[in-house]
Amino acid sequence: MREPRPDADTTLALQAGAGDLEATTALLRRLGPRLKRVVAMVLGGGHAEFDDVVQQSMIAVVQALPAYRAESQPASYASRIAARTAVAAKRRCSVSLRRHQQMALDAPDVTPVPTPSDESAAARRRRVTRELLDELSLEQAETLALRFMLGCSLGEVAEATQVPVNTVRSRLRLAKAALRKRIESDARLADELEVER
Repeated sequence: MREPRPDADTTLALQAGAGDLEATTALLRRLGPRLKRVVAMVLGGGHAEFDDVVQQSMIAVVQALPAYRAESQPASYASRIAARTAVAAKRRCSVSLRRHQQMALDAPDVTPVPTPSDESAAARRRRVTRELLDELSLEQAETLALRFMLGCSLGEVAEATQVPVNTVRSRLRLAKAALRKRIESDARLADELEVER
């Protein structure tokens, strides 16, 4: 029985990992929109460093391609790298992120566009969630982002972070406990996240 032929993205990723510049360019064009979505989930699309972090993610993907062994789809492989890059960048930029968000809240809306209240509440929840991620350790924030924002399995998170699955479980448990304690101690957060007290 013959091995199944790799799909186009996998072929491009293997060629790019071997140093093929054209394959690298083509692969990044195909993966670019997904990497942007991953970075936006972690940082928020309006983050001042959004474009830079997307570019850093692409560079990190290219640097990781020589180690790619086609054990997962290139899009999943690249998404995990982008999530890790974005979480690290978020940690480095937390002060400027808070300043940027405050300026955005204070700025007058030049072209008011009516939005449904559900969209507004969802945007507030995402902002509060990103603020809460800032308060966790880098390892816990990265683990939560991979597990719940990208939907990675425990095994995939363990592989991406290079730790045992039990360590992933422990980080998730500690992160959830820290978030629960923080939310329970702040009525504003509980209201924003619609958590019953």
